[in-house]
Amino acid sequence: MSKTNVNSEKAPAAIGPYSQAIEVEGTIYVSGQLPIDAATGEFASDEIKGQTKQSLENIAAILKEAGCTMENVVKTTVLLQDINDFAVMNEVYAGYFSAPFPARAAFEVAKLPKGAKVEIEAVAKRS
Repeated sequence: MSKTNVNSEKAPAAIGPYSQAIEVEGTIYVSGQLPIDAATGEFASDEIKGQTKQSLENIAAILKEAGCTMENVVKTTVLLQDINDFAVMNEVYAGYFSAPFPARAAFEVAKLPKGAKVEIEAVAKRS
């Protein structure tokens, strides 16, 4: 099995011993993306709507580097600091995908790195 590192300068750099994404046999595993704007190194927003958008934009940038788009996404996991933000997150999320939608899991967690309100990871399959 060979693993290929996928890295985009348009998404925030990894803040630990992990890769932005790894591709194995046409499947791209995108690490959880915090809502950090790569240009500023800061959260794009303090609100769940803006944070969700930035996390998804980071995923899109990484997938673009791999030659894919959000249409290639088959599974996501959404981590929310507050499950009460689910409806707003879902509204933004819906704008990034079309039917058939990716499989998804969403969880409330006690804390996210840097105090984020959301973190999203994705799995994509090359067509």
